[in-house]
Amino acid sequence: MNPAYFDTHFEHPHYWDDPPAEFAIITAYASTGETWTSLENESADNQLEADLRRRRCWMQRLTGYSPATGHAEPGWAVELDFDTACDLGLRFRQDAIYYVIGDTLHVSRCNELRTLVEVAAFSSRAHFTESTQR
Repeated sequence: MNPAYFDTHFEHPHYWDDPPAEFAIITAYASTGETWTSLENESADNQLEADLRRRRCWMQRLTGYSPATGHAEPGWAVELDFDTACDLGLRFRQDAIYYVIGDTLHVSRCNELRTLVEVAAFSSRAHFTESTQR
């Protein structure tokens, strides 16, 4: 698994009052090692958003980023079970997804090698960008 997955942090614009006990973090941007145009990335992200909205589940916008390199890409925190999230990641050509259980952030490949690998406490990697944090 790409070592960069273990250094990712997340920022989101608003405090989440009542996040679910388990949720996935999925993006639709180019997977690690691939290069897509801005239009391709935005189109894939819009398609992912539409798919998630059709499911009518809890979802929040957030951005994953590397503090070391500055690379960032928007994604979605969404209440889906682990296998559904991995399947959706595969559909959107992703190598891996994140999955949060309680306050534990995990990463997993989306393919047949999927398994939860602990990364860190999600609270240590999540940062709110609104001016008044709770």
